Amino acid sequence: MRYLEIAVPEGHRRGVLDILEDEGIDYVVSDETSGRGYTAVVRFPLPTRAVEPVLDRLNRTGIDDARVVVVDAETVISQQFDDLLDHHSHGGTRGERTSRQVLRRKADELTPTFSIYVTMLLISAVVATAGLLADSPAVVVGSMVIAPLIGPALAANVGIVTGDDDLRSTGFAYQVAGVTIVVAASVGLATVARLAGLEPGGVDIVVVAELQERVSPNLLSLLVALGAGVAGILSLTRGFSEAIVGVMIAAALIPPAAAVGITVAWGMYGAAAGATLLVVVNLLSINLAALVTLWIAGYRPQGLFEVSPTRRPTYTYAAIFGIGLVVLAAPLLSVTMLDFHATQLTSTADEEIEAALEEPAYDDLEVESVQVRLDDDYPIRSIDRVVVTVSGTDPGQVPELADRIYDAVAMHTDEPVVEVRFVIAAERGGDGGESAGQLSDTDRADAMDVVVVTRTEHA
Repeated sequence: MRYLEIAVPEGHRRGVLDILEDEGIDYVVSDETSGRGYTAVVRFPLPTRAVEPVLDRLNRTGIDDARVVVVDAETVISQQFDDLLDHHSHGGTRGERTSRQVLRRKADELTPTFSIYVTMLLISAVVATAGLLADSPAVVVGSMVIAPLIGPALAANVGIVTGDDDLRSTGFAYQVAGVTIVVAASVGLATVARLAGLEPGGVDIVVVAELQERVSPNLLSLLVALGAGVAGILSLTRGFSEAIVGVMIAAALIPPAAAVGITVAWGMYGAAAGATLLVVVNLLSINLAALVTLWIAGYRPQGLFEVSPTRRPTYTYAAIFGIGLVVLAAPLLSVTMLDFHATQLTSTADEEIEAALEEPAYDDLEVESVQVRLDDDYPIRSIDRVVVTVSGTDPGQVPELADRIYDAVAMHTDEPVVEVRFVIAAERGGDGGESAGQLSDTDRADAMDVVVVTRTEHA
């Protein structure tokens, strides 16, 4: 519920009161004697859903210079107000819908001053970079919590659909500046970490799990960003926690931007291109989802002469976001198809190997693992090799079975290398073949030696 106070300009008192009476609003009016161009002050409670249509109707009377104050109200005890609440409940639904006027204010309030914005993003960038380098999901999540990105993302699109040019330009400027700040800070910190010898992944830094998923993104990343944009608008318009949704928006932007900085510092420009692609796609997705959600929800000027000026910019921006997203989503689709193919190949190879090992001669052999490994050609990778590991006790079975497994797997691949590895374990003291070291598995470490025989051929 809201409580409104309107200072009515001279010459508009009767028109304002007529509208309030026609709406069935229980109001209180008092004379205004300050001599500053106002003739009366009108105060009245309204259901949250009714604020926007009532203010729009009042604006059409020509009272653009009126002073309007909207505050939250805990409760209203009035039969007339209950009737008004039922009237605006839209078939029994009494959920809150923030008015367009309040929406602008909330979006503006969620955007901090630029100095605070930069400071918080620098802190977030440092934490995110440290979390990615340390491969710590908890630290990466912490960087999302402190990133103030929800305000600019929502402000830009609220400005578009409501015709507020200042809000729109501020929102877009903050978004671009924010991502740039995070990337630059991450480059600096990652460079220092590399010079200091802090290389958790060695030369190939992207073997770190928290980095790998962000330098070769798939279509699931797009869904996360779209969901973040929709959830952000719903939090703003329906009274949900903006802080919680802000973490979701930051999750789509902060870690990928930090990944750009880290991969640039390590000189891995293909991986950096993949992370940059993810950042841009997520930015477009968040803004497109927010813009469409706002427009569908009806947050736009409702007057006869007000819809047209905002409709064209809204369609224009939506087209820009959508076309850019379709173009940039093509590489994400390629990565998704590769992931699907790798999963399918793993399953097929496993079935073929199990079928080969069903013969009585191989009863003492067992499949340890089947791995499809990708190359390092980021951001769009390809299958590099299929690694099959089989364990047993008789090294004499190696050559023949290697050919069987190789033939079974190679028929399902086009270019990759097929690598067959045998772990030949024999009782210590026996003649199980050459020993290549102790087996670390807790079930066999004290009883067996291991021989690893590898065969590698091109399919």
